[in-house]
Amino acid sequence: MVLSCQNIEKAFLEKQVLKNCSFHIEDYEKAAIVGINGAGKTTLLRIIVGELEADGGLVTFAKDKTFGYLSQNAAVNGENTIYEELLSVKQYLIDMELRIRTLEQQMKLSEGKELEELMEQYAACTHSFEAANGYAYKSELTGVLKGLGFAEEEFSKPVSTLSGGQKTRVALGKLLLQKPDLIILDEPTNHLDMSSIAWLETYLLNYKGAVLIVSHDRYFLDRIASKIIEIDNTQVTVFQGNYSDYAAKKEQLRAAKMNAWLNQQREIKHQEEVIEKLRSFNREKSIRRAESREKMLEKMDVLEKPTEVKADMKIQLTPRIISGNDVCEAEHLAKSFGNHCLFTDLNFSIKRGEHVAIIGDNGTGKTTILKLINELTPLDGGKIKLGSKVQIGYYDQEHHVLHSDKTLFEEISDEYPTLINTEIRNTLAAFLFTGDDVFKRIKDLSGGERGRVSLAKLMLSECNFLILDEPTNHLDIASKEILEDALNQYSGTVLYVSHDRYFINRTASRILELEHGHLNNYLGNYDYYLEKKEEISLSENQTGISSSPAPESESKLSWQEKKEEQAARRKKENAIRKCEEKISSLEAREKEIEEQMLLPEICTNVEELTKLGREKEEIEEELLLLMDEWEELNK
Repeated sequence: MVLSCQNIEKAFLEKQVLKNCSFHIEDYEKAAIVGINGAGKTTLLRIIVGELEADGGLVTFAKDKTFGYLSQNAAVNGENTIYEELLSVKQYLIDMELRIRTLEQQMKLSEGKELEELMEQYAACTHSFEAANGYAYKSELTGVLKGLGFAEEEFSKPVSTLSGGQKTRVALGKLLLQKPDLIILDEPTNHLDMSSIAWLETYLLNYKGAVLIVSHDRYFLDRIASKIIEIDNTQVTVFQGNYSDYAAKKEQLRAAKMNAWLNQQREIKHQEEVIEKLRSFNREKSIRRAESREKMLEKMDVLEKPTEVKADMKIQLTPRIISGNDVCEAEHLAKSFGNHCLFTDLNFSIKRGEHVAIIGDNGTGKTTILKLINELTPLDGGKIKLGSKVQIGYYDQEHHVLHSDKTLFEEISDEYPTLINTEIRNTLAAFLFTGDDVFKRIKDLSGGERGRVSLAKLMLSECNFLILDEPTNHLDIASKEILEDALNQYSGTVLYVSHDRYFINRTASRILELEHGHLNNYLGNYDYYLEKKEEISLSENQTGISSSPAPESESKLSWQEKKEEQAARRKKENAIRKCEEKISSLEAREKEIEEQMLLPEICTNVEELTKLGREKEEIEEELLLLMDEWEELNK
């Protein structure tokens, strides 16, 4: 066991947040904490790591176990470059490497007993260095930075010039390189694109330690978690399995609790009716029986009514008019920002009733496509044509058409005067505004809160073409599910950009992947997209022939282009073969050196031992470079 939490309690003023919360984390276990916004997830993490004092209970880490914590606002050193900041984690290896070099110099100038002692120190030091992966730490560092979405040309950027999200990625990289026994992460996927999230999933799944995560990313939790720790109404309940397993078990338990509560309520009502009837007889015997039944009722352990799925908070999206079949046609779109070209010949079409998700790495131009359709950004070339009777409803996290002096309630009621108070409150509640929140003024809201109000307004509109940019940001899981259900029942057309793979999986009927300035078309949800990508990857590895889906503007390759493609493929195959031969040769030499270093005449010869050690180190470095090259060639 790595961590034990026993009867943790925490209240802020008179509001109880956590009550008698108990759970534990085993070695190598991957666990997640879930709950609605404000349930106390981050509070619990801060108590575990010692940033916040609990009112009661005990947090215990196993002896000699280490932990690392990534908060939502992780701090990093602004004076360092990105590379230097991560390199600081490996300072002990840098010091060890310097010690090895110093010992090598000292051995050259020593003899006799002093030399023997130095050689023992050298052997111990090199053994420790190798055991700590010393020969590969630079390659490991580069791999983590690239995995988290940093290009090599960004490594030298000062941390002080980075955005908040980039700084969080640097802090995450540092934590991963520290390799504690327990990694504790609070919303780690918030600032990552899809490829970086997929890399992090693989890293954590293979991590030789335990992981505890707070996240609203359900797809991430499905892949990573083997245990779900739920905080609901101050209480903790532990479920075995991933998020989908938890959701199914939670619904079963909720239904069982509701049935038990309903049955008990029926029994109470029945007993009350019997008591009333017995009293109405007005006989001594019947009154005694009534009193006996009343005592039984008083002793009954009355069940609390379970939290119900908020059916009243569901949203109904209904277009006012039906659009034509051709909703949006984009031909030969071109867009650049300065010297940075996003695309030069982008083509796609959207038909009525389609739910289309645009996915791709950060910076490829996904949001730009939405802005081009809405004429918020000018085209450099090409044209966009909207179909007949198309009415666009646009949600963009940067441009919220809100009135700063109005309350949330007024913002909705003024826009939609036919809605009754309950309908307005239910709509706002679906987007996490409850109770007196509805009387807050727009100007007092955070950026994320304003985004949620804009989304609520848009969901009430009667537009037939919804264009959404990251609609699930700033929503908790319950609100995401309400939005998903609303979109799935919506008869209009939807085009959106999202990094939320669970959301995409539930709502998309088609995926457009923006890659290298082209859109690849996949007729299905996110799971189908992954399946097809895997098939393409396997096909490429087996045949060396790229079978990527063609852009929508597919044109036949000329004979010359096909010849060039075949030549490039042969060149790549030759490069792979040569790389594999070099690796094989160097590995053979490395094994030969290791055998030589064990020979009595060598291990007592300082000069020869140092020479072989240096050669082995050079081989290690060259092998790492060759393996990187081989991996790149096989992409």
